[in-house]
Amino acid sequence: MLVVEDSPVIQQLLSHVISADPRLEVAGIASSGEQALRMIERTAPDVVSLDIRLPGIDGFEVTSRIMRQTPLPIVVVASDVRDLDIPMRALQAGALAVVEKPGSMARADYQTVAHHLCTQLVIMSQVKVIRHRIGARSAKPAVGPAAEPPSQDGRLPEAAVAADGRVRRFRAVGLVASTGGPAALAKILRELPAGFPLPVFVVQHMGAPFMAGFANWLGTVSALPVRLGEAGMSPRPGTVYVAPGDRHMLVDGGTIRLSADPMVCGQRPSGEVLFQSMARGYGASGIGVLLTGMGEDGGRGLVDMHRVGAYTIAEHASTAVIHSMPGTAVRLGGAVEELPLDRVAGRLLQLTSDDKMAS
Repeated sequence: MLVVEDSPVIQQLLSHVISADPRLEVAGIASSGEQALRMIERTAPDVVSLDIRLPGIDGFEVTSRIMRQTPLPIVVVASDVRDLDIPMRALQAGALAVVEKPGSMARADYQTVAHHLCTQLVIMSQVKVIRHRIGARSAKPAVGPAAEPPSQDGRLPEAAVAADGRVRRFRAVGLVASTGGPAALAKILRELPAGFPLPVFVVQHMGAPFMAGFANWLGTVSALPVRLGEAGMSPRPGTVYVAPGDRHMLVDGGTIRLSADPMVCGQRPSGEVLFQSMARGYGASGIGVLLTGMGEDGGRGLVDMHRVGAYTIAEHASTAVIHSMPGTAVRLGGAVEELPLDRVAGRLLQLTSDDKMAS
C-alpha cells in the first residue's frame, strides 16, 4: 500500500501501525500529492492511505486524478473528526472510506483506532475499482461487472400501483449504505425537494466519531433538514434522520428507538435492524432502498420489507461502488426493482406524488 502524508512524525507512526499488521505492507511513502501520483505508477499499490491536507495539489485533486487515470481504493485518514467537510468532499471525489488517524501512541484508545485503520485498509485493498462505464458525466467508480441498467420507459412497476390505478400511499423511506454511501446518499438527498412528504431514515456505516459531522454535512447538500436520530423522537415528514454512531436505529410504535444491542452483520448501526423495524412498523406503506456497500447488511431486512408488501429498491450494479449489499437483496428476492443511482430520487418522487397516475 502507499501512504500519502506530509508530516514526518505521522509518516513514522502510520508506518509503524501498518507494518505491525501482517496483512499489510507499505510499498512507499509520499509527502505530497505530486509525489503520490508519480509513485502510484511505479509501485502499483492495492490501496492508498491519504491525508487530504497536503502541500501543492491537495487530497481532493489527488483523489480525482487517481480515479481518472489509475482507479484505486483510497482510504482517507483524517486527524480532525469534528470537521467532516474535508473527508466528505474526498468521498465525493471517489475515496471509498474515511477513518480516524491514530495521532499518538499515548492516547488511551490508540490500539482500537490503529486496529480499525488497518482493518479498513485490508478490506479496501480487496476492492477492485474500475472506471465507471455508465453515464459520461459521472466520475464515480464502479466495482464488478458493468451490467446494463434497466430500461428508462418511466413506467411504474405493478407493486407501486393501487387497485384504483393510482400510486399507493407510502409513509416512510429507509436508505441504507456502506462503502461509497456518502456520495450516493448525497446525490439522492440533493434531488429530493423541500417539503418531501415522508420521513427519511438513513443508516450509513461509518466510524462513530464521524457521525455527527456526517449528518451536518448531509444537511449542507440537502434541501431537507438532517439530524441524528434520538430516542423518543416522533418522525416528521420531510426530515432526514441519520442513525448515530455505534447505535442501531429502529422505528417502533411511531417513534425512533436506539439500541446498543450486539452488531448485526458486523455493523452497528445496521441496515438490517432498521429495515426489519420498518417492516414491523410500516408494513406495506414503507419504502426501503439498499445502496452500495460491502457485505450483506440490509439484504435480509429488505427481504422482510418486501414480504410485508413494502416497496423495495436495490441499487443497480452499473452504479454501485460495491454491489455486495444490494446484490444480496436481489439474490434473495428482496427487491421490487433495481435502479441505477441517478434514477432513485426520481422514483421516490414518483412514489410519493399525490396525482401521479400509473402509466
